Amino acid sequence: MTALARKIVIDTATTEFATDAIAGLTAMPKRLSPKYFYDSAGSALFERITQLPEYYPTRREIGILNERAAEIAALVPTGTALIEFGSGSSTKTRIVLSTATSLAAYVPVDISAQFLHQQAIDLRREYPKLAVLPVAADFTKPFDLPGAVEAMPRVGFFPGSTIGNFEPHEAASFLRHAGRILGRGATFIVGVDLVKDTQVLNKAYNDAQGVTAKFNLNVLERMNRELGCKFNLASFEHHAFFNRERSCIEMHLASLKRQRIKVCGECIDFRAGETIHTENSYKYSIESFGALARGAGFTPVSVWTDPDGYFSVHALSLRDGRSTPTW
Repeated sequence: MTALARKIVIDTATTEFATDAIAGLTAMPKRLSPKYFYDSAGSALFERITQLPEYYPTRREIGILNERAAEIAALVPTGTALIEFGSGSSTKTRIVLSTATSLAAYVPVDISAQFLHQQAIDLRREYPKLAVLPVAADFTKPFDLPGAVEAMPRVGFFPGSTIGNFEPHEAASFLRHAGRILGRGATFIVGVDLVKDTQVLNKAYNDAQGVTAKFNLNVLERMNRELGCKFNLASFEHHAFFNRERSCIEMHLASLKRQRIKVCGECIDFRAGETIHTENSYKYSIESFGALARGAGFTPVSVWTDPDGYFSVHALSLRDGRSTPTW
C-alpha cells in the first residue's frame, strides 16, 4: 500500500469516527457506538477484562469450546476457511484451529488494524501450515474476503457474546449480513451469554479493580487522541447495571458536573448526571436466541452450555434452502 493510500484509509476512518461521535453526542439521549471501544488501548483493556475473576463469559465459553472441540471440528469440512467476525486476540479461535486440522485458511476480521496485524504474525508462527489472511474492516459492514478463500467452503466464528451488543433487530440484521458473506452451505458458530442471576451480571460489569471502568472511559480518551477533543476523564464516571425489562446490561458514562466540550467544532453540553450510553449487552435464553437465528434465515443445529447454564455456544446452518436469507 502506498503512503497516499494509507493516508486515505486513516482519514476515512477518522472522518467516520467524527461523524458518528457528533451524531451520537447531539442525540437525545447521548450515545456512542461500542465499536469505538476497540482501538489498540481498548483492545488491550478488554483482554484484561477477560481475565478478571468477576468476568465469567470468557472462562465459561473457553470451557465449552475445550470440552466440545471435537464436535465443533466435525462441522468443519476439509479445505474450509474460518471467518472470524471481530477477532481480537484470537484466544478462543486457537482452540478451534488446533482441533479442526482440516482448515485451510483463517480470516480474522477486526477494526483494530494494528492489533490485527500483530495477531496475524503470531498465528502464522504458531500454525505454519495455515493461511492466515487478516482483513482490517468493520465487520458489521460489507467487506471483501481475500481472493484466496473465494472457492473454499466457509465456517463463521463469532465468539464472546458480542451478538449481545446489538439491539435484537440489529442482531438479526447482523446475522443476515454474516450469512451473505459466508454464503449458502456455511456453518456459523456463535457465542451467546445467557440470562442468569442479576448479582452475577452486575459484578461482571463492575469489577473491583475498575478495569471495565477504564475500558468504558477509554472511548473518551480515544476521542481526545484521534479527534482532538479535550474530555477530562475525571469528570465522567462508569455506570453499568442490568435492565431486567430489556434483559440487558447497560453501560453509560455519567457526567459528574455541568460542562461543555467541543467535538470537531461542535459544542456539546452536558448536564450534571447526564450520561452517554456506550453499550448494551443483551442476555438471551437458548429458545429466544434460536428464534432470533431462525428469523434471520439460519437453522439451529447444535447448542452447548457450561454446567451452570451461564453461557452457550450455538452452531447455526445455512444449508436448509427454505431458511436461507434473502440475498
